[in-house]
Amino acid sequence: MDEPQELTHLDEKGRAQMVDVGEKPASRREARAQARVVMKGQVLEKMQAGALRKGDALTIARIAGIQAAKQTAHLVPLCHALALDIVEVEARIDLDNNCVVLQSRAACHGMTGGEMEAIVAVSVAAITIYDMCKALDRSIIIEGIELLEKSGGGSGHYIKK
Repeated sequence: MDEPQELTHLDEKGRAQMVDVGEKPASRREARAQARVVMKGQVLEKMQAGALRKGDALTIARIAGIQAAKQTAHLVPLCHALALDIVEVEARIDLDNNCVVLQSRAACHGMTGGEMEAIVAVSVAAITIYDMCKALDRSIIIEGIELLEKSGGGSGHYIKK
């Protein structure tokens, strides 16, 4: 396992701070994340048939995730505002596991970035699925929000094992 890194969001007195990335070299940075939204099978079947009263949940969740990624610096206090090159969100129904699987990819060319944008994208996409289905199932669970992969920058290439 990798050695733990020093917490860079704390100053010498232990106070929260925004990290100064101005001296870091710019590079292509990319991250992928995933989340799952678990619900009753009959709700997933309605979603798959396009029979939800609120509309096409998967498309709306994808758009919500893309929109959210672009707002990450407004949502997470110490994140830097990034000029994202791309944000993709994919959503698929997994009837075998009674869930919607959401995956995102965020990429930019800069001194930092990608991970938080990808994680925010799947998180908001998952919340959107919940919102669109909550009238049919109040027991929906959002789970497994995780970073799958990150590349670029000084910390190297990470792939979840």
